[in-house]
Amino acid sequence: MADEAKAKGNAAFSAGNYNEAIRHFTDAINLAPTNHVLYSNRSAAYASLNQYSEALTDAQKTVDLKPDWSKGYSRLGAAHHGLHQFDDAVSAYKRGLEVDPNNETLESGLADAQSAQAAASASSRSRAPPNNLFGDAFGPDMWAKLTADPATRLYMQQPDFVNMMKDLQKNPSNLNLYLKDQRVMQALSVLLNIKMQTHMPGDDMEMPDSPPKERKRPADETESVKEKKREPEPEPEPMEVNDEEKEIKEKKAQAQKEKEAGNAAYKKKDFETAIAHYSKAIELDDADISFLTNRAAVYLEMAKYDECIKDCEKAVERGRELRSDYKMVARALTRKGTALVKMAKVSKDYDPAIETFQKALTEHRNPDTLKKLNDAERAKKELEQQEYYDPELAEKEREKGNECFKEQKYPDAIKHYTEALRRNPKDAKAYSNRAACYTKLGAMPEGLKDAEKCIEIDPKFSKGYTRKGAIQFFMKEFDKALETYEEGLKHDPKNPELLEGVRSCVQQINRASRGDLTPDELKERQAKAMQDPEIQNILTDPVMAQVLKDLQENPKAAQDHMKNPSVMNKIQKLISAGIVQMR
Repeated sequence: MADEAKAKGNAAFSAGNYNEAIRHFTDAINLAPTNHVLYSNRSAAYASLNQYSEALTDAQKTVDLKPDWSKGYSRLGAAHHGLHQFDDAVSAYKRGLEVDPNNETLESGLADAQSAQAAASASSRSRAPPNNLFGDAFGPDMWAKLTADPATRLYMQQPDFVNMMKDLQKNPSNLNLYLKDQRVMQALSVLLNIKMQTHMPGDDMEMPDSPPKERKRPADETESVKEKKREPEPEPEPMEVNDEEKEIKEKKAQAQKEKEAGNAAYKKKDFETAIAHYSKAIELDDADISFLTNRAAVYLEMAKYDECIKDCEKAVERGRELRSDYKMVARALTRKGTALVKMAKVSKDYDPAIETFQKALTEHRNPDTLKKLNDAERAKKELEQQEYYDPELAEKEREKGNECFKEQKYPDAIKHYTEALRRNPKDAKAYSNRAACYTKLGAMPEGLKDAEKCIEIDPKFSKGYTRKGAIQFFMKEFDKALETYEEGLKHDPKNPELLEGVRSCVQQINRASRGDLTPDELKERQAKAMQDPEIQNILTDPVMAQVLKDLQENPKAAQDHMKNPSVMNKIQKLISAGIVQMR
């Protein structure tokens, strides 16, 4: 149940539904309160909603439960960072690196925290005017935020906008000089994570091509400076893109076109053409690992598993070098695992595939990858059973079990019968013999299960019915035992053990019908019957409730009911159970 709730939480998180993810992770935590991964996942969901206090609580719980797990410290550092507790964030990342010195996520987090720590320290020492409310907005992560946001990303190509932002980063108090520029207002809304009523590109405003006018200088400025100011200032030249950058940009655009062409060919099952397009995209831009994973998918469809694995491994290696999206790395690992499964011929071949799927899940908890992992583990187990199959060795183990049974060494006999069944899971005799051992040891549920398995494998094997009937009789389920013995007689009508079983069951049932049971026997049988789902269903059946009432109050109507075989059978079960007594 906890795993199911966790999987739902992961799926919601991947879809960006963080509140829903928190609900599912909370349900999972209620079911498994000591699972550190659940607290870690919920911490990430809280952090995604900027609820850093809650994220910090869960991150601390993660570290408390699993102090040697590096991701817990990553969550802890991120929460402290979000709360502007930069000293604590640096400390958390350093503790994590003591656990996992080569963890790239922790190293990156530490660098960001130290940068923020230095910026905060510098800000506290500066003498910024008291009315500067937006100084924090123009911190070291300003450019990353502006580049990441679709609305402000376009402005980054405009030299005058870039110059304005550089000026604001150096001196935030100059903000009032640029407030009339809608681009600055839009950038400010992104940096402060608030919504402002600003014009967006494509509205009825025009984008300025030059920066705002130079701010006024103080009144006491020198005369030479005033004279310079009167001179017309030259228009700033636009930022030029060198040939190398221009070429890279063109190649990236061409690579995306090749990818789209490859996708179209893949959908048409034109695999050779798809590979050609993806290969061209890789040549043009080796910084996008999706080209490699897409080509790997084509190789997988073509059953060229070695080529698929090579592309996936290269995608993982390159993705980690570039710090690509962890979902892309997980996709490459999942695809590699799928190829390894396709190549598996013996049970040991599944080991690298299972390991690869597990690595993929550490990168990104994806339901599809989890299913592939479960399927691989199940296939490995089935193949192991097939490889272990040996009827001759199974026969020898069963004979050893028989010798131990004769010597009344029942636990040893069970071990040999169990090994025989591992060697030959379809050996009905081994199940029958092990059921006899369980009966001798008083392990009735285990014996009943083996007897039923014996009958399932070989419905004509009489011993299966005698074993099952004997166990049911011992458990005082006489009506069920009678049914078992009668079923066995259909296949072996003259079997003496089955006939004796029927006689014994009828004798016990008649005792109950005549009311010959002692008070203790009656009480015990009734208590046992009330736990039987079949008896419970009979007693809660409205029709049977009326029949039982007529048995007491209306004998004529009761006789009519008894003509119905189904009703009569149910009454007989209630009599056998001691619930109804006929006098």
